[in-house]
Amino acid sequence: MPAGSRLRLLSFNIQVGISTERYRHYLTRGWQHLLPHTGRADNLQKIGNLLGDFDLVALQEADGGSLRSGYVNQVEHLAQLGAFPYWYQQLNRNLGRLGQHSNGVLSRMRPWVIEDHPLPGPKGRGAILVRFGEGADALVVVMMHLALGARARTLQLAYIRDLIGDYKHQVLMGDMNTHASDLLQSSPLRDLGLLAPQVEATFPSWRPQRCLDHILLSPSLTLEKVEVLAQPISDHLPVAVEIRLPGSLTADALPALRPAPRGPLA
Repeated sequence: MPAGSRLRLLSFNIQVGISTERYRHYLTRGWQHLLPHTGRADNLQKIGNLLGDFDLVALQEADGGSLRSGYVNQVEHLAQLGAFPYWYQQLNRNLGRLGQHSNGVLSRMRPWVIEDHPLPGPKGRGAILVRFGEGADALVVVMMHLALGARARTLQLAYIRDLIGDYKHQVLMGDMNTHASDLLQSSPLRDLGLLAPQVEATFPSWRPQRCLDHILLSPSLTLEKVEVLAQPISDHLPVAVEIRLPGSLTADALPALRPAPRGPLA
């Protein structure tokens, strides 16, 4: 298990390896969402360099292997760069050769269970549930990329609320496209008592004004550190937390790290 019964978590919307430094770049660099470009590999290397300090990573807007990424599965590639033995790619929008819009999870621990959940509302949004341990005392982590519209987000959060409601130790992480006050006070999550330790803005990366990317924690998990990383590689900044786990989790849910063949999670 991680030293000191702590877990280091990172959530990052990587925008398929495209760097954006001005609003006008959405127009002038928009072609990079369709075609390969030489800077993408360098951006992915920069992202990979960040990952070595973390135990569990949630990725949004990754490409699963299409023309624009040079047919590279970016989730697998980042797992290799960060030396993660376990990874999972969730394909949410399959455009064939033009795009494989995906979420991803990278883990240094073998999950007991992993679940792929398409979210309600407009097609193309999904959540990945990863569980460490068994029963109500397990640690459940849900990685997500929520819709832009408030009505669709409410449907999606109600769905996620139903997934995690029976667990004591909960982590929600991802690009949630809204502010923490909305998530904690007026969404279907409001009765869970979740904490939103991160209040710094994450979007746009070159002049952050909106706090859209979050790692939400149940009160049973002790926050040690939270940080928005000043790494303007994408149009979002990554958010990181370090948490201390309750004793009931450390022995059973998170077995000691051991060498394992690198590959997708089953």
